Amino acid sequence: MRGRLLFGLVLVATLGACSEGGRDEPEESGATGYTIAFVTHETPGDTFWDKVRAGAEQAAADTGVDLKYSNDPDAGKQAVLIQGAVDSKVQGIATTLVTPNALAGSVKAATTAGIPVVGLNAGIDQYKDLGALMYFGSDETLAGQSIGERIAAAGAKHPICVIHQQGSVSLEARCDGVRSKVAGTENLQVNGADDAAVTSALQAKLSQDKTIDYVVTLGAPVALDAIQAKEQASSAAKLVTFDLNQEMAKAVKDGKVEFAVDQQPYAQGYMAVTSLYLYLKNGNDLGGGGPVLTGPSFVDSSNIDKILPFTEKNTR
Repeated sequence: MRGRLLFGLVLVATLGACSEGGRDEPEESGATGYTIAFVTHETPGDTFWDKVRAGAEQAAADTGVDLKYSNDPDAGKQAVLIQGAVDSKVQGIATTLVTPNALAGSVKAATTAGIPVVGLNAGIDQYKDLGALMYFGSDETLAGQSIGERIAAAGAKHPICVIHQQGSVSLEARCDGVRSKVAGTENLQVNGADDAAVTSALQAKLSQDKTIDYVVTLGAPVALDAIQAKEQASSAAKLVTFDLNQEMAKAVKDGKVEFAVDQQPYAQGYMAVTSLYLYLKNGNDLGGGGPVLTGPSFVDSSNIDKILPFTEKNTR
């Protein structure tokens, strides 16, 4: 009897140690056997994507996933990258859906092959139609409306909304959201891959039209270009922006930018990879049938001191 009791106590203790809280030990990199392709429309040099990738890589390290990152700002080439991931028989694909029509065929090829796909960053209104299981990002229309409401309350009448990538549904949605709250909003198309061209175009526009009272940029690097353009044009327009990086956080701190709307790209990358890991391992489906929102989150003089250290770590 004493022997059986001792065995039972050891067995209970062993099972408890294995199953306490449902926790597993952290996986070593690649230990799960899952390979996840992570495909974005990153433009080289855009610091926003450094944060997305950092989040994805941290999630891969935490879960033991083998992560294959690739990017191309050209919609057709991004579709080729997704198709390549399908052909290599990865276990999951996380991808931005900034140009849904151009990517529909390759995403369909993935789902037909039984490869789960999650969307992130762009395509919140299209991801379900394309067959993606989950989505992680900001509601860009809501974010645009939030900016519009805030600058309207401050007296904005004639903002310009600077679109730095042609055909991006996310950028168009942001400007549409601003315009829904400030009817005088005017869109300005620039080439976001060329900082000098962005600065020149903004300087010309601001010099030509002194009624412009706000500049709304849709990315931190473009906002930094806008600071130069405003100075060169001697423009009194106020500057607000979407997205954040370390330089932009310092510009908010210094008062050169009124506020930034952060969609928390690190969290987008981290959650996209983690959600696929959980789906593959445990059948989990996050979001309750809807997108998981990572923004909008305002960064201004009231909270910049808290946020600034995180931008230095490349996590905000």
